[in-house]
Amino acid sequence: MNPITIGFILYLILILGVGIYTLRVTRTLSDFALGGQKLGPWVIAFSERASGESAWLIIGLPGAALLSGLLELWTVVGCISGIIFSWFVVSTRLRQATADLEALTIPELLAKKFNDDTGIIRFLSSLIITFFFTFYVAAQFSGAGKVLNVTFGLTELQGMLLGGIIIVFYTLMGGFFAVAWTDLIQGIIMICTLVILPLVAWFELSGMPAQGSVLEAAGLFGGKSGWSALIGAVGGLSWGLGYMGQPHLVTRFMAIDKVENIKKSRRIAIAWAVPAFFGSMFIGLIGAKLVTTGILNFNGEVIHSLAQIPDPEKLMPVMANSLLHPWVAGIFISGAIAAMMSTADSQLLVTTTVLTEDIFKRFFRKAAEGLNLLTIGRVLTVVIGVIGFILAWKSTDLVFEMVSYAWGGLGAAFGPALVLTLWWRRTSRAGIVGGMLGGTLFTILPLAGELITPRLTAFIIAAVLVAGLSLIFPDSSQAEDKNG
Repeated sequence: MNPITIGFILYLILILGVGIYTLRVTRTLSDFALGGQKLGPWVIAFSERASGESAWLIIGLPGAALLSGLLELWTVVGCISGIIFSWFVVSTRLRQATADLEALTIPELLAKKFNDDTGIIRFLSSLIITFFFTFYVAAQFSGAGKVLNVTFGLTELQGMLLGGIIIVFYTLMGGFFAVAWTDLIQGIIMICTLVILPLVAWFELSGMPAQGSVLEAAGLFGGKSGWSALIGAVGGLSWGLGYMGQPHLVTRFMAIDKVENIKKSRRIAIAWAVPAFFGSMFIGLIGAKLVTTGILNFNGEVIHSLAQIPDPEKLMPVMANSLLHPWVAGIFISGAIAAMMSTADSQLLVTTTVLTEDIFKRFFRKAAEGLNLLTIGRVLTVVIGVIGFILAWKSTDLVFEMVSYAWGGLGAAFGPALVLTLWWRRTSRAGIVGGMLGGTLFTILPLAGELITPRLTAFIIAAVLVAGLSLIFPDSSQAEDKNG
């Protein structure tokens, strides 16, 4: 058995061990959904970052940078800006509102805030989360298939199946405790992968005959000019809008043990994000230069052109296997799997929690009588995992594309609604419902087609709808929290 395989197996044993251990402390739906709000700043910060940056950061963004070059710098800047904005603008007020309104989920928080006795906010937001998260989970399973294919020669289907079983298992066992503590481990592995691999690749490239600057790659605008250049830059920056509306990320703000710890957690999260995003981009930029050197090999054959990499999103595992000692490569390959697991588990958890708390408990009260909601949540975890696997199996889209779709939809549906709820007293129930519907609809049916990314257009439309409908149809009363 080679060192890469041994390292990967040891990693899996560690992760599964955490899931089994945390089973002992997961006793209620509150424990399953938010870890009983007992987790400190380090765990929350790493969990938020590891959950936020999935397969797309480890394999999707390097693949995009391989093809588009320095154009992806706009994506990097947009994402880092979005992370900073979310931690400063959303985190503290959301944690306080969670305590004041005694909410376990975003749908429950919005419903209680606006005294929604009709159940429309819970029902609509739960359906939106389930719809987009199914695509998001599928993207992680697809990413796992690609990495395991390159590393161990498994078919992509076998890789997806293995990754899916592991993720569902430890989420099933320990809920938020398992997800958060495994995220801490996975976040550490991910940052090591994203910092050390591009550095090793840089030193390897520097010892070769002059290859030109890695920053030459098509320039900041991908060789475009005029409106095309502007649209490309705005498209990259628009990734930052999604952070304030991702349920699996803002749930971390809700779960931290004390409001006072958010400041410390924020510093940790930002310190993780900056080197991670730049490292991911440089894997793609440096990889593009290494392709022509004869250093990289894919399936035992030396690569001399981009055409010999059948899938640009397999660049990261190819570089790790080609440049690193097998033991180190095994750890970094685990980092790629870690990125996928840390996001998929969080999305499974949020989806099953909202379905249990906001759909089943709310609309099927008689059926819920005598049943353990924790058990229902675990059953739904398996169901959503199976649906995500089938979608990944049947889809031909790149990980980057699937994540972009789900990210944009969730960001537009919940971002404006959540921010205005926390900061604007005049936000109303009609505005929330209209904003969520508009953000979802104009992601599925983009207003500007492929010309301008729906990550931007749907978000703007949703924000206008929340504000406009709130002014037209004001609420007579709102549940008060300490934010007002």
